[in-house]
Amino acid sequence: MRVVVVGGCGHVGLPLAVVLADHGHQVVSFDIDSDVVKRVNAAEAPFMEPGLDDLLSRTRTSGAFVATDDPASIAAADIVIVVIGTPVDDHLNPDPSTVVNALAQCAPHMSDDQLIVLRSTIYPGVTQRVEQMLRDRGLSAQVVFCPERIAEGFAVKELTSLPQIVGGRDPAAIARAEALFSSIGISTVVVTPEEAELAKLFTNTWRYIKFAAANQFWLMANEAGVDYTRVRHAITFEYPRAADVPGAGFAAGPCLFKDTMQLAAFTNNNFVLGHSAMLVNEGLPLYVVDRVSQRFDIGSMTVGILGMAFKSESDDARSSLSYKLKRILRFRAREVLTTDPYVTSDSSLLPLEDVVSRADLLIIGAPHRAYAELASDVPVIDIWNLRGEGSLI
Repeated sequence: MRVVVVGGCGHVGLPLAVVLADHGHQVVSFDIDSDVVKRVNAAEAPFMEPGLDDLLSRTRTSGAFVATDDPASIAAADIVIVVIGTPVDDHLNPDPSTVVNALAQCAPHMSDDQLIVLRSTIYPGVTQRVEQMLRDRGLSAQVVFCPERIAEGFAVKELTSLPQIVGGRDPAAIARAEALFSSIGISTVVVTPEEAELAKLFTNTWRYIKFAAANQFWLMANEAGVDYTRVRHAITFEYPRAADVPGAGFAAGPCLFKDTMQLAAFTNNNFVLGHSAMLVNEGLPLYVVDRVSQRFDIGSMTVGILGMAFKSESDDARSSLSYKLKRILRFRAREVLTTDPYVTSDSSLLPLEDVVSRADLLIIGAPHRAYAELASDVPVIDIWNLRGEGSLI
């Protein structure tokens, strides 16, 4: 099949594009970022993702994959996969029109015989609005919602192993979507678009709530002078019913918080559990600084933050709570230094050696493995228990 992935050079679109190309499809990634397009066409992955470099190089060499910034490329596609998500503004309001407006700009290049696959998390009802927008423009292209389910760092593996949810109304459209995903060796689960939209939001919100529960447990234990790490070990040791109890740590990134707030807006802000999870997770950096301030005179100290990505072994700093921690510390500490072995989007980052040598106190922001055995003569705050010395502050 001829496939165009709109927004196809990002964390969601690019792995899917090269996996499809590696399975026999002719794939084009359309992206408005011309610089990233050039990098991708040079077989240079613009972000970290295990296995992506090899796939990108192989599919570029074979000619099965190419990137472009020309929207006219959409016209030649049998299937158009759209990975434009729904943003949430500073007031926690989602903008359901983003996807519809972006597709409206692509509509002049679309045709009646195409299948439009919405891929990123969307606000409930957006699939129906896209269908209506296309009809208003005289297009009878088929539309399905097939949400991505991958985790960064596992995209290449999970794209060919996790079942794909297919949300559609038209049996012919559903059959085409199933054929696309079965071509990469995965099974499908067919539901309505509205069921698929909620399934995606429920999935990410459930993870966010679980992390909030763990962080609330950590707060309670810490206030009592008890190490949550030891309590969690006692709970989970050879006890399957509690095996999914997470450890403590900053829960952020480009999806979980945003999707929880989308679900809250969808319920007219009556989602008490979701808002409570947000307060716990987003409040954790402030609590850490407050507790540290009780132990140390941080107003006279240089504090170093180790890890600015939103999770371990990642170069993605989007919505990372390490930056919230940095903002709080800049008001409270004498000086704040930051470092990360993977993040390349922040010119203020320093080499690890500089931060360790200059800091009076270190806080692990992202639990990269490089910090697990870090030698330091100053206190290290490690709520993740990455160093195996406990998470008690």
